[in-house]
Amino acid sequence: MSKPEQTPKVTLDQWQILQAVGEEGSFQAAADRLRKSQSTVSYALHQLQEKLGVSLFEYQGRRARLTADGELVLRRASHLVEQASRLEQTVADLARGWEPQINIVVDAIFPRQIVLEALARFAPLSGGARVELFSETLSGTHELISSRAVSLGICGVMPTGFMGQKILQVDMLAVAHPAHPLFQLGESISERQLRDARQIVIRDSGTLRRLDSGWLAAEQRWTVSNFEESLDIIRRGLGFGFLPSHLLDEDLARGTVKPLPLEMGNERSIHSHLIFTDRDNAGPGTQALAELITEECRRS
Repeated sequence: MSKPEQTPKVTLDQWQILQAVGEEGSFQAAADRLRKSQSTVSYALHQLQEKLGVSLFEYQGRRARLTADGELVLRRASHLVEQASRLEQTVADLARGWEPQINIVVDAIFPRQIVLEALARFAPLSGGARVELFSETLSGTHELISSRAVSLGICGVMPTGFMGQKILQVDMLAVAHPAHPLFQLGESISERQLRDARQIVIRDSGTLRRLDSGWLAAEQRWTVSNFEESLDIIRRGLGFGFLPSHLLDEDLARGTVKPLPLEMGNERSIHSHLIFTDRDNAGPGTQALAELITEECRRS
């Protein structure tokens, strides 16, 4: 005989109040955030602790500090509140038939033309849905995916906890201006020799944990915001760098840059992945845009 289902003791509103007080550290700040009165917040939290039978906060003047039990409960409650919010968003999207906004982050190494072609095909289908496109580098892409600030992400190395589909191999090529002194070193440039030259690297746009992908520990390095700036500096003979090969076709044809004959090899390949941050709840617009990007990758 199955056990009867238990009715939850605590409402979602009380869990939201717990989350707000725990994150803000005071009743008044939580009340301001939730647009409720301080007395409402205080009473709801008192009722919550009564129902649970545990002490969640220690009080220091007007400040509320989580107990060890409170920290554990808050972690679980935050997950519950997030799931409820995502469920409500999914239902709202279903009611509309098309989500009102789609956020996507694309790593700067990925060919911009592919994304633009996909968006051009997406526009007449979108029904007025807003699209916000972020271009980030290295951990900046990971942060937006991990925080689920976007619906779709395109990046190389996948963030922990996510799975993605390989959609394109991006080749990186080490280049410099043909008159750069590196070309005077012979037919094979060693890693030690390369470290004595100035390398042009791209700034990691992340704020939490910055990465140094592609940096060869050169004694000199100049850091720029994007690959276009890097290429412009390299054209002027001011350094060398690894750049996506799709950005170099015209310059290689004109001879304004030249591949470096590196002993370790002058090419690197990065597999770009398409990632849904919440595949189960992805709306029809997000799915349509993902399919168009995948199709454009097959065409390229």
